[in-house]
Amino acid sequence: MERLRVFLWLLFGLMSLVSDRLVASFSQATDSDFTFTLPAGRKECFFQTMKKEASLEIEYQVLDGAGLDIDFFISSPSGQLLYSDQRKSDGVHTVETLEDGDYMFCFDNTFSSMSEKLVFFELILDNMDTDEDPDNWKEHVIGIDTLDMKLEDIMDTINNVKSRLGKSVQIQTLLRAFEARDRNIQESNFERVNFWSVVNLVVMMVVSAVQVYLVRSLFEDKRKIRT
Repeated sequence: MERLRVFLWLLFGLMSLVSDRLVASFSQATDSDFTFTLPAGRKECFFQTMKKEASLEIEYQVLDGAGLDIDFFISSPSGQLLYSDQRKSDGVHTVETLEDGDYMFCFDNTFSSMSEKLVFFELILDNMDTDEDPDNWKEHVIGIDTLDMKLEDIMDTINNVKSRLGKSVQIQTLLRAFEARDRNIQESNFERVNFWSVVNLVVMMVVSAVQVYLVRSLFEDKRKIRT
């Protein structure tokens, strides 16, 4: 019981000391997603500021538009081309940054003169820690070694839960993108089926009218009767 009280006292003291640090660290978004419409004959570029020895992962999908394809490329701050895709509907690329600066990634629809594209992409950033040491708060805590469960283990568990939750959010976002893409394909197929059904109906009506006219014309007596 005494050990439990000591543990709770240390835990509450830790929370009061590092609450601001924890809020700041958990509020930083390491991944984001965006959906936009790319008009026909246009190219759209985005920039992401990265630090050296970090990781940038980008995944994109074309959700709607004729052909469901697009051109894509990533370039470094120095202008070096890192990855390039031609006429693809989706892709995943991971960049290990070797220099500081703005990394550019572009979606190119200039090859299409009529069809606009609905594009979804997601960015996942790793190793984007600030220069501040996140472990400074440990200097204010005394007596950690006397506990069976160390505070480092608690932080490892919290970080593990955070990473798993982030992965779950990422998977759910990708599933929503797949669902939107499948729905757009189904709606497009539905419109095509309706269009060709109407065309077939019109053709059948025209053919029926022509057949009736031809049959009636065969039985018409065009001779003139004189009295």
